[in-house]
Amino acid sequence: MAALAPLSSRALYEEVAELLRERIFRQELKPGSWIDELKLAEEYGISRTPLREALKVLATEGLVTMKLRRGAYVTEVSERDLAEVYHLLALLESDAASVAAERASPQQMRELQELHHRLAAASSDREEFFRINEAFHRKLLAVADNRWREQMVADLRKVMKLNRHHSLLKAGRIDESLAEHAAIMQALEQRDPSEAGARMREHFRNGLQAAA
Repeated sequence: MAALAPLSSRALYEEVAELLRERIFRQELKPGSWIDELKLAEEYGISRTPLREALKVLATEGLVTMKLRRGAYVTEVSERDLAEVYHLLALLESDAASVAAERASPQQMRELQELHHRLAAASSDREEFFRINEAFHRKLLAVADNRWREQMVADLRKVMKLNRHHSLLKAGRIDESLAEHAAIMQALEQRDPSEAGARMREHFRNGLQAAA
């Protein structure tokens, strides 16, 4: 990879953090693997200082684990980690679904419906399905309009992405997920906060079972 071009709008370590984050999500840097700082610094044409700052950012996000005198490693997500992340996401996103059922404007509801339709159309393309699924959940959080909840969910979803492909490898899981989304969407359209929250909790419960 060529040396990074300097960008005035963002600090260099932020650019490096984003590059490493994407490589982790693509599993070019695999869970449990040691991160060779010297090699990456040479590859990006930078000193080790911004690289180490970038690794600190990823460590706060849970994507990298720093080990004393051993360096940085891509985080391995244990079954307990996964269960705890899904538990918190279920709490936060079910609450968001309940709020959205009450507060969504007609335009916002149409946007959610459009994303749901696009999700169904993408069922044969797993990567596109992931992308649209994430967009649907982000939109729902935006409709619920609590920036602290959005930030917490964003951080938790970064950790979940370390294991994201496993959740839909189970035979029939994509179809199950679509059915769960349809139930969530129906509750939203009916303006039923309790049902919307319950269907979202069920969605995450089933997702955890498929991912474990």
